[in-house]
Amino acid sequence: MIYRVQRYVISKNKGLFFLYSQLFFKYLDFVIKFFSLKEICILSVLFCSSSSFYIFVRQPLNHKCYMARHIKKLIMLFGLMSAIQTSSAQLGFSHEIGAFVGAVAFQSDFGVRSDFETNSGNTGVALGIVHYINFAYRADCNCYSTDTYFNDHFKLRSEISWNKTSLSHFGKWVDDSRTSINADKLRAHSGEAENWDIGMQLEYFPRSVRAFSAGAYSFAPFVAVGAHFVSFNPSVETTYGDRNILNNDNFYGGWDAVSNGDPFISAESGSTWSVVASVGTRYKLTILSDLFVELRWQYYFDDFIDGLDHKMPSNKANDWNLWLNFGYIYYLD
Repeated sequence: MIYRVQRYVISKNKGLFFLYSQLFFKYLDFVIKFFSLKEICILSVLFCSSSSFYIFVRQPLNHKCYMARHIKKLIMLFGLMSAIQTSSAQLGFSHEIGAFVGAVAFQSDFGVRSDFETNSGNTGVALGIVHYINFAYRADCNCYSTDTYFNDHFKLRSEISWNKTSLSHFGKWVDDSRTSINADKLRAHSGEAENWDIGMQLEYFPRSVRAFSAGAYSFAPFVAVGAHFVSFNPSVETTYGDRNILNNDNFYGGWDAVSNGDPFISAESGSTWSVVASVGTRYKLTILSDLFVELRWQYYFDDFIDGLDHKMPSNKANDWNLWLNFGYIYYLD
């Protein structure tokens, strides 16, 4: 009897899978036939937005309150960026879209400053989508824009990105030779930094954007500066003592001694601004597509991005991040 039921369930699931796959391919054929690439991109963004709303609805109440506050800020910034992009579209400038994946080296209050083991150990991953305003071309006439130095050497980049890094203490203070209670507390302490970024950068290309787009040369180096709004969500863990992160006795004693009663451990989410600076290059893949690689430095205006902010002399700066990104760019217009 059980065997028959299993056969029925399997055959039923196969039938449902076949039905759904047929519906999916019919829908895909409809989308490709009746929508342009730009419209498909817009529909994809709307789908992702609805998915994010579904995830938001399923969150606990306290998470909803946090997410509502920071989503409101992100929406306002996204609206500002959209207004800028709309203005550029009305002026006729062309557009590019792309995506990237990369690695991040998080420079935080974990570990030892300027220590190779710390820098190599506290690394994570990054993902992002980008949009460029190309001032060198006009989308409304498929022609060159006014020949000015700015139009031929600058692009405006908008970005939404995510990065996540697992954090631990490395270096001499947690060496196996150290057997003190504070060394045990440091070894037991770990964390995670997770951030969502939305922002803009102005990219400068020393070589002509027009010439590169036409295939006159294969590489187009660039430098960039900009600002990002960051929504951060750190996590803190310890396996020492009662494992309660609200109990200061579970963490390194020196932090509590100089805290003056202020918290030095926090798993609370928040938001802040950051400045970014990049150097990189594009590689011409086809007339309508490029590959790019960039090294980016990001400095946060908050020191709780990693969930740790002690007041010892070694803590000389806020948290900062070093990105190494590899991406693909497609020219829409």
